[in-house]
Amino acid sequence: MTPIAPTLAHIPHDPDPARDHAADLVAQRLEFAEHFGGSALTHVANTAIQSGETAGNIENLIGAAQIPLGLAGPIRVNGEHARGDFLIPLATTEGTLVASYSRGMKILSLAGGVTTTISADAMQRAPVFVFASAREARDFVDWILEHLEQIRVQAESTSRVARLLRVEPFLSNKFAFIRFNFSTGDAAGQNMVGKATYAAYKWILANNSTVLSAFLESNFATDKKPSHVNILHPRGKRVTAEATVPRALLTEHLRVEPAQLVRHWGVANVGAFLSGANNNGCHSANAITALFIATGQDVANVTEGAAATTYTELTRDGDLYFSITIPSLIVATHGGGTHLPTQRECLALLGCAGPGTVNKLAEIVAATVLAGELSLAAAISSLEWVSAHERLGRNR
Repeated sequence: MTPIAPTLAHIPHDPDPARDHAADLVAQRLEFAEHFGGSALTHVANTAIQSGETAGNIENLIGAAQIPLGLAGPIRVNGEHARGDFLIPLATTEGTLVASYSRGMKILSLAGGVTTTISADAMQRAPVFVFASAREARDFVDWILEHLEQIRVQAESTSRVARLLRVEPFLSNKFAFIRFNFSTGDAAGQNMVGKATYAAYKWILANNSTVLSAFLESNFATDKKPSHVNILHPRGKRVTAEATVPRALLTEHLRVEPAQLVRHWGVANVGAFLSGANNNGCHSANAITALFIATGQDVANVTEGAAATTYTELTRDGDLYFSITIPSLIVATHGGGTHLPTQRECLALLGCAGPGTVNKLAEIVAATVLAGELSLAAAISSLEWVSAHERLGRNR
């Protein structure tokens, strides 16, 4: 018996991206979804985003998922790019989150602010080349380095912004993994470097006869996955936020001693090690996610950004030195979702809506993360964590 193919419903769609985002097609899809699911989508359709603004950001548009937006701060940032006091827009549905970050920001600001430092910046694509033997793979790496200038010309011809900073070869078995590192201006740059690397990749294959086969991406970049290579070789920006908090501020406002926090972090480091976690802090993903949603970032890049390293130290004066390094923070102030109306307003609130502001945004994100780490660590150590959630986080 010949199997009968299932009849599938077709979502209303136009192959022309501009036409597909027209208001009438959005309305057709919305009506189709309501009929298919048997429920009204009134709030989904009620959005400030005009349908024509979303071309290139989404397909099969029907409306928007609206997330509450709160203000934390202000927080004082003493960065090389972000200087001054900032109100922080956080988009979240988690009760206590904004209040906790505001508490940490108050303490850090009273302590003189957060010092932020960007120490590396690159976006990658990592093709792999396959050879008959390990020796040929090794010789290929030498060939790549000898022809780096020709490769750079090919890669940079695809963009007025992308610049090839370096290539990093990694050899295993008979494979040569070549990690291309680019600067990408105010854009996050994943698509930009994909296009640039593809041009270089084609030139390499056309000019080296020892390659048996190759793949443009080898899973070694690594995109939207936590990895050791991205901790050691940053994907995005490596940024550190640090502050020294006087003992008097901690005891008065957070009801915790500096020595207590340092001891707690020492024990928590063991817990992080035993669990195999990629972060020895409390919840850096919370700040990164909430800020990413508010400012139109690619939220999946939280995966890389959440792999942070926290360090505490008791100073000679009995105060708390406190820092966090985010080795792979991928942010943008141009491209992607940063042009959408509410996201653009949030970027403008931070002073990050214009050109040349991406490093400023990275420093603000890192300072925000530090505030959340301090507040939650103090709440756990002072046993106020559960009571705060009971008071602010219950929606019943």
